[in-house]
Amino acid sequence: MGLLAGMCAMEYHQITRTADRTRLAVQVRGTGPALLILPGQANNHHWWDRIRADFAEHHTTITFDYRGTGGSDLGAAPYTTQLFADDALAVLDSLDIDRFDAYGTSMGGRTAQWVAARAQRRVGRLVLGCTTPGGTHAVERDQAVRRALASANATAFMTDLMYTPEWQELNPGPYATLGDPRITPEARRRHLAASNGHDAWAVLPDIAAPTFILHGSDDRFAPVVNAEILAGRIPKANTRIFDGARHAYFDECHPEAGPAVLDFLAR
Repeated sequence: MGLLAGMCAMEYHQITRTADRTRLAVQVRGTGPALLILPGQANNHHWWDRIRADFAEHHTTITFDYRGTGGSDLGAAPYTTQLFADDALAVLDSLDIDRFDAYGTSMGGRTAQWVAARAQRRVGRLVLGCTTPGGTHAVERDQAVRRALASANATAFMTDLMYTPEWQELNPGPYATLGDPRITPEARRRHLAASNGHDAWAVLPDIAAPTFILHGSDDRFAPVVNAEILAGRIPKANTRIFDGARHAYFDECHPEAGPAVLDFLAR
C-alpha cells in the first residue's frame, strides 16, 4: 500500500487536492487491507465515529470530508455523486492505494456505486447500506417525510428517522449522523442536489465486486424495498435486512451489522 505501509493504528491526517484544486481533508486509521468508508449526505467523517474502531481493528480505514463539510473546501458547483466518487478515487490515489474495499451508507452508498462501477479492477468487495439506485427506478421517501424534513422541528424528526425511540432512550446522543453542524446553507443545498440527482441504474450491472446490501426494515428515509431493487440489478449481490431498524441501522444495530460486514469483507 505504498505510503501507508507500516502505519500503526493512530490516526493520520492529510490534505488531498483534486483535479480542480479543491482541498479535501483526509483521515486514515487502523492497519490491514484498505477500506474506504463513505458517510451520508451533508455529513463529514464523524458519521463513523461510534463504529469506526470496529473496522480499524482489521482494516486501514480511509475517510474524507465531502466538499463543503468538515475540513474540506466548498469547491466548485455543481455537486454530484459522480463528482464525490471522483474525489474518493483522488484521495485513494494520493495515498498510493490501488486495491481497496468500499462501504458506503445513505448518500455514501450512492457515491460508492459510482466508485465500484468506475474502478472495477480496484474494488475488491462492496458494501451498500441504507441507500438507493436513484432515478426513476428508486422508491423515494414519501411526501410526508419530505414536508417534515423542511419543518422547523426537522432535527427531532430526522433523529426519529435515524433511530428507534427505544434506542434513543438508552443512547441520548449527541448523534454525529444528523449532519455536519458547521455546514453552510449553500453546501447543504449542493449536497441535497447531489443526492437527489443520483441515478446509477445504467452502470449498476458493471459492478464486478461481490456486493453486500444492508438496510433497516423500518427505514422511511430510504425505503427498504430499495435493497432488493439494488440486489436485482448488481450481478453478485446479497442482502441483509435488520428487523425494526431505521436509517442508521449501522449505528443502532452495530453489534450485529459490524461483524456481518467484517465477515463479508474477510471472505
